[in-house]
Amino acid sequence: MPSHRRAAEPTPNEAPAAPVLRTLKKYPNRRLYDTRSSSYITLADVKQMVLGGEAFEVRDAKTGEDLTRSILLQIILEEESGGVPMFTAQTLSQIIRFYGHAMQGVMGTMLEKNMAAFAELQAQFLNPGKGLYDPQHLSPEVWTQFMTGQAPAMQGIMDSYLAQSRSVFEKMQQAGSLFPGIAGFPGAKK
Repeated sequence: MPSHRRAAEPTPNEAPAAPVLRTLKKYPNRRLYDTRSSSYITLADVKQMVLGGEAFEVRDAKTGEDLTRSILLQIILEEESGGVPMFTAQTLSQIIRFYGHAMQGVMGTMLEKNMAAFAELQAQFLNPGKGLYDPQHLSPEVWTQFMTGQAPAMQGIMDSYLAQSRSVFEKMQQAGSLFPGIAGFPGAKK
């Protein structure tokens, strides 16, 4: 019978316990093993954990090396290869160009902050309509239809988001003049 760890219920004077990090083990046969459910799982199961906001880590069963990023990248690759890709070839090329450059860390931070800002805007936009839809059935097509009907409100939100993104990018361009030779920045060597 699988053993499930549960956080102890807090007493009135205690803060709630942090959720237990779910550990997945990756074996040499490329299979993923969920230590919580004591069963093998698929990348689709891991994707559902991500969509559910569940905290987890993936460790190599032999070495203990953290493989979480590798598994997440695999999921992104599968998503990009199927249905409706999110990134154009041009966008992916631009990201690749930042690897190995002085601005690599800044680019990662900028992308992370932009993703967080976009998620926050999305949450603010959807909060008033919470309960009117089932997030499990909000496909890209349904989302597009919904957004089409919300054009004026969404335009204001997107304008604000794009202005913030533009400001961050302009700051990066200014910093690029301090680091010549980085593709896409003024003074870059060609």
